[in-house]
Amino acid sequence: MTERSIEPDERGLVLTCPKCGQSNRMVYARLGQKFRCAQCHTELSSPSEPIEVKKESVFEALTGQSSLPVLVDFWAPWCGPCKMVAPEVAKVASEGPGRWIVAKVNTEELPGLAQRLRINAIPLMVVFKGGRELARQAGAMPASAIRQFVEQAGQAASR
Repeated sequence: MTERSIEPDERGLVLTCPKCGQSNRMVYARLGQKFRCAQCHTELSSPSEPIEVKKESVFEALTGQSSLPVLVDFWAPWCGPCKMVAPEVAKVASEGPGRWIVAKVNTEELPGLAQRLRINAIPLMVVFKGGRELARQAGAMPASAIRQFVEQAGQAASR
């Protein structure tokens, strides 16, 4: 089976059990904890891929309620450096299950959010925890630099 599909909504991440196909919701406030499928009780792991955020209300819920730091990649389809950094962001997502969540926001789809957050350069990585912005870094970076950025922001938040 391919990587399971994950759809974020205002309450959590809705994913399909890889064993039985049942839809399950991982509520944001419990991300990083163990989840089991409601039907077959298979353990469900935290996302290991970037989550596409397509609604402001979902962005607010994810960044405000997640028990884990949330790395958000603000990007646009026309942006060359954004395309170059996308596989690096995916690598960081694959290294972070249970430690952080990676989300992607297309600034063309959510221009109001981009304006409100003063996103004036892309690609832009921003780390959020508890609804607060902890750090931001513009420009394309390799996965190792993105990982270090997330880890430093998370450590600063826990002090």
